[in-house]
Amino acid sequence: MKPDWDKLMGEFKDNAKIGVFDVDCTAAGKPLCDSNGVKGFPTIKHGDPSSLEDYQGGRDYASLKKFAEELKPVCSPANIDLCDAEQKVEIEKVMALSDEELDTAIADGEKKMADAETTFSDELEKLQASYKQLQEDKENAIAAVKSAGHGMRKAVKASRGAKAAGKEEL
Repeated sequence: MKPDWDKLMGEFKDNAKIGVFDVDCTAAGKPLCDSNGVKGFPTIKHGDPSSLEDYQGGRDYASLKKFAEELKPVCSPANIDLCDAEQKVEIEKVMALSDEELDTAIADGEKKMADAETTFSDELEKLQASYKQLQEDKENAIAAVKSAGHGMRKAVKASRGAKAAGKEEL
């Protein structure tokens, strides 16, 4: 994917409305990646730089280019003229909040997302432990059946079938 991404960055480097960038999340870009929920690499995000969204499309050059070409500015406080009436009311409501109220609301949202991530991680760990136990139980059950002579029973059955058909084992 990296060669396609580099090609895409080259094509859009002089575009005044669309920016295509890459960020090294293991170095200087780590704080930006952390604040935008980047967990794996490569991760593609789009939208308002202060509120990036996950890209869900194809990872080949043609899909990436098509998506980039179709990008348009979105409704935001910086582009209020692109908002519908309902969106404008919501932005005005949020803009009326004090800095303290806004900080509290943002912190509350961040906590809810962090809690959701923690719940997901905890439950995933439980599922993985359950899967591991089920795998062990299955392997132990199969081993017990085999050690109790299952293979020999199948060999005897096959031998009887061969004799009944008039064929002796070699």
